[in-house]
Amino acid sequence: MTAATGPVATGSTPATALEPGSWPALLAPRLAHFAAVARTEHVTRAAEELGMPQSTLSRSLARLEAELGVDLFARHGRTLTLTPAGRAFSASVERALGEVEKAAETVRADADLTSGKVAFGFLHTMGSETVPALIRAFRADHPHVRFTLVQNYGEWMIEALRAGRLDLCLTSPVPDAPDLVARRLDEQRLRLVVPEDHRLASRRRIRLAEAADEAFVTLEPGYGLRRITDALCAEAGFRPRVAFEGEEAETLRGLVAAGLGVALLPRLGLAVPHPAVPVRPVLGPHPARPRRAALRSGVPRPPALTDLLTALREASGPLGGAFSAHPYGS
Repeated sequence: MTAATGPVATGSTPATALEPGSWPALLAPRLAHFAAVARTEHVTRAAEELGMPQSTLSRSLARLEAELGVDLFARHGRTLTLTPAGRAFSASVERALGEVEKAAETVRADADLTSGKVAFGFLHTMGSETVPALIRAFRADHPHVRFTLVQNYGEWMIEALRAGRLDLCLTSPVPDAPDLVARRLDEQRLRLVVPEDHRLASRRRIRLAEAADEAFVTLEPGYGLRRITDALCAEAGFRPRVAFEGEEAETLRGLVAAGLGVALLPRLGLAVPHPAVPVRPVLGPHPARPRRAALRSGVPRPPALTDLLTALREASGPLGGAFSAHPYGS
């Protein structure tokens, strides 16, 4: 038998080639049918592999060729060989089906009650103690849960949360918005960090107003701690004169040690003592940074995220406490 010279159309109405971008919903199964026949080069064997009638498979192939407007097979009875166009198409289809299968495996793994993945964001100052301790305790009971950890400033993480790039973030502050669920976890007491030979270094406690004439080193605008610093200074009656801006607490502490200014930093960001940087408590009504856990409201939560939220709720110490359904938890 000679090879067919054109697409084999079946049914009362011949199929016509479709414009790019107008593929019907049935194209995906036809690609799987094509891939099976391309591997076996035999309609009967491919139909048995797929668990479908041979006639149905033949019609699916004919429809695919008609929609593409290209011969994919040269037919010799029930045996087929790929045309040059069919070989090129087969390579692309195998890659595409492989990506779909990998995506399906990832989705199944993420939905598995014993595994899954959580995209978890947190502030730089929480990276040395808070988050490692939390994950260590959580992994003791959930060893197969995978984490994508992201450190960044608060505004970036809130936007990533809203865009779905993060499942949960620990930050401060959290906007009062209906699309967010937030819970106040604890507070980080702020300390004034000064150079070793500074005039305030010998003081046991300092009123922030006493640093009104000092140069400050701070985090960049957009960071929650920067907004808190500005607000505390305004409450103390002055606007800080900013000499340097950075992106994380250790850099600020290094700048202070070099005598380039003073800084307000959270206590947990000062876990490793620095002999050249005295740390002094600040007197005042609110010298602290509240920390909050935030996630999107009205969005289905994968099991791994639900378990992590449960761990936060049940944890003893400063990170305990239930999440509030109110957009801005107490």
